[in-house]
Amino acid sequence: MDNLPVIAIRFALYADLMVLAGMTAFSLYGLRGVERSSGILPLMRPAVGLALLGLVLSGLGMLTLAASMTGSSVWAVDGETLGAIISESAIGSAWLVRMAAMSLAVLAAMVLGRNPVAGRIALLASTSIAIATLVWTGHAGATEGWIGTAHRISDITHMLAAAVWLGGLAAFAWILFRPLNGGLREYLPVAHRALEQFSRIGTLAVGALIATGIVNSLAVIGIPQFSQLAQNDYANLLGVKLLLFAAMLALAAFNRWRLTPALGIAIPNGSPAAAVASLRRSLLFESSAAIAILALVAWLGTLEPLATSG
Repeated sequence: MDNLPVIAIRFALYADLMVLAGMTAFSLYGLRGVERSSGILPLMRPAVGLALLGLVLSGLGMLTLAASMTGSSVWAVDGETLGAIISESAIGSAWLVRMAAMSLAVLAAMVLGRNPVAGRIALLASTSIAIATLVWTGHAGATEGWIGTAHRISDITHMLAAAVWLGGLAAFAWILFRPLNGGLREYLPVAHRALEQFSRIGTLAVGALIATGIVNSLAVIGIPQFSQLAQNDYANLLGVKLLLFAAMLALAAFNRWRLTPALGIAIPNGSPAAAVASLRRSLLFESSAAIAILALVAWLGTLEPLATSG
């Protein structure tokens, strides 16, 4: 697979930015007041680390993209070629915006301890801008005219909705996978309330994902060309992605209607261990599906939708 370095870095960058944005959003809608400064979800250190990692991955991503565009190795990309790509292309402009946004994200993450709400808002805004710039390295960035504009808006919305969902999963994994008698028990009432809030926000995110997913597919494939997808790699990977998304939907529904109410019953009874264990298993399955979907998205962005496989 010639594009493996590009795919790997795209996957890592997607995961990094989406988890950072989604966890930050979760800490705003899922936690209240002093809870944001408590030990339930100490965000500052991981946020600084993820923001710095985003800067590094963005830099590596530009190098691997330049190497792919010029047909050379990363080590052979010269400064003149790299400068031309950055200064003379929409991808380069988007990269500059992303680097500036991630620099601001690092600064915002560093002040979370002193300004919990303002810092989170700044961190969420800057990371969301960085996520939006990723659109220019995929199919939406290559679409022209008003269809291209609609495609880019839809794709940005799609990615931000995915960030809300994936970041929420990361936040709950962080909360629920600590020892039950090592701090988790005292946070369970907050975790249960946040789960209920996440279910409501997650429903909106899922609706946005489905609507924008349809728009994106129409923009990339077009209605008349669906029959041409039957025998190419893009269609096969897209089919797997849709199956994984359906599995995530089923798990999310099970969490909302069975596991979250079960935790709410178990907490006042003083026996939450079984309910917590069930939620942990569900989170593992749902997070695994999410990771696989991100890998497929990174791969799909390098393929031609209507190109026939050899």
